[in-house]
Amino acid sequence: MDWINLAVVIKAGFYPHAAGLPWYVTVIYLAAAGSFVLSLKWLSSHKTARLGVKAGEIGMAAAIIATLFLPEIRQYNWIFIAGIAGSAVGILLAVFTPMTAVPQQTALSHAFGALAAALVGTAEFYAHQSHLTHFHTAVICLECLLGYLTFTGSLIAAGKLHEVLPTRPLVFKFQNPLNFIIFGLAIACATWLAIDPQQTILYPIFIGLALLFGVMLIIPIGGGDMPTVIALLNSYAGLSAAAMGFVVNNKLLIIGGALEGSSGFILSMIMCKAMNRSFVNVLFGQSQGNTVVGTDDVYTGRIKKTTPEEVAELLTSARRVAIVPGYGLAVAQAQHVTGELFKLLESKGVDVQFAIHPVAGRMPGHMNVLLAEANIPYDHLHEMEEINDQFGEVDVVLVNGANDVVNPDARENPKSPIAGMPILNVDKARTVVVIKRSLSPGFAGIPNPLFARDNCLMLFADGKTATMDIIQQIKSEG
Repeated sequence: MDWINLAVVIKAGFYPHAAGLPWYVTVIYLAAAGSFVLSLKWLSSHKTARLGVKAGEIGMAAAIIATLFLPEIRQYNWIFIAGIAGSAVGILLAVFTPMTAVPQQTALSHAFGALAAALVGTAEFYAHQSHLTHFHTAVICLECLLGYLTFTGSLIAAGKLHEVLPTRPLVFKFQNPLNFIIFGLAIACATWLAIDPQQTILYPIFIGLALLFGVMLIIPIGGGDMPTVIALLNSYAGLSAAAMGFVVNNKLLIIGGALEGSSGFILSMIMCKAMNRSFVNVLFGQSQGNTVVGTDDVYTGRIKKTTPEEVAELLTSARRVAIVPGYGLAVAQAQHVTGELFKLLESKGVDVQFAIHPVAGRMPGHMNVLLAEANIPYDHLHEMEEINDQFGEVDVVLVNGANDVVNPDARENPKSPIAGMPILNVDKARTVVVIKRSLSPGFAGIPNPLFARDNCLMLFADGKTATMDIIQQIKSEG
């Protein structure tokens, strides 16, 4: 759902400071607001997620159609042109964007949605500055500040996710003080404009500061924190839309933006808790520790390699198997062959469950989306809190492409950069098999002592290729 789309439709055809809405539009808006609330509720569960998406789509479609029937709209040509162009781009993105690129696509969606909101506010300022009230100008400035910083911040996040920009934190001396100065100057410009809207020369300066602050806000944040950043940027975009609702006098935008803003902020808090990071810690790109053990000290002489044949034998002879997906699985696009392996093991009487860490992948729910695409039943997907106490009873854990989320250093080494981060306790299982291309570190940039444990076997291969080889071996054994 993108509340900005509704705002663009509203703004394209009229300036809604007219009298009250027609009764039928009010009724439809209320119904749409209700569908948005239900959508968020249903999206919180795997079993009702599809219904939640449908509710959001129906609510947004109803709101847009109702808006088109407002008597204040005098021209439809630009609305239809924009609608057709936007739909065409959306369809192409939906069809051709691979599931592994969904996080980048989500970040770009936040970017352009926030830009739309900021442009609406900018148009409002220049079109009606002669009779803007102090309050109205202040709200416009708030909307544009959130919109423009979310635009550039989301572009930086998308670049980090797509690895066209360095995923490591980009930091330099006096970075945080400089950020505060930029933000303070933007607030000063906004305050001056609210006091005297005729000072139009300040507005381009204000926009430039907001755009710059968005860049400076995200560059010191590492790739490992991108799930939290995406949720936070979603919150910013929602708050920008809510502010725009005040600007264009549309209550549905206020409701929708408030829902998106609050849900995004709550989700970012959940992500911080899942990583044992404070919100301020993530926001300013600060690490939690400063002691990193060398790779050679952890791995030399301790790594035990395995083969698809050995892994196939372990899996088929096991009573209980847990599969842990990570971003490596997503990169390899191994979700469908993982689904095939799941069905094959189930047919042989093996109890197979999936253990999902809340920050596995590069956006909240990334692994859930991939496994749902592979038609793996929802009741076999378990969040960390549900399954962590059961690993001691698991015969084989198959880790495909995960690293930091199964690193026991988070639990055992108080000086580790990820100390205290809740992890999947896979090391407590009888046998752990890790599918990974190499011993390269995860986003945290640290070695994983799990790989050197006595109960851990390493299968060095692409996630999809390795899984296919295991499946072929199981089938050949009958």
